[in-house]
Amino acid sequence: MGKWVEKAYRTNQEHGNLVVMLLPARTDTKWFHEFIYQKAEVRFVRGRLKFGDSKNSAPFPSMVVIYKKKEGADNGKSKGEEKE
Repeated sequence: MGKWVEKAYRTNQEHGNLVVMLLPARTDTKWFHEFIYQKAEVRFVRGRLKFGDSKNSAPFPSMVVIYKKKEGADNGKSKGEEKE
């Protein structure tokens, strides 16, 4: 998970595109402190997530992490590609 979070952080830094992630709220991890804490907007989900008609909820708390879009962001497009 740490490598995936790092990739999202670096993509936002390089391209400035909006990145939104639903993650386990693991505030004690290295990846949280290196790539999320004070670098992204974090919204903690109250309670435990439960999807559809499942009987059990997630065994961990969750958070939504948002890296905001930067003005003039290229959204990951190459220089030769047309922007929307």
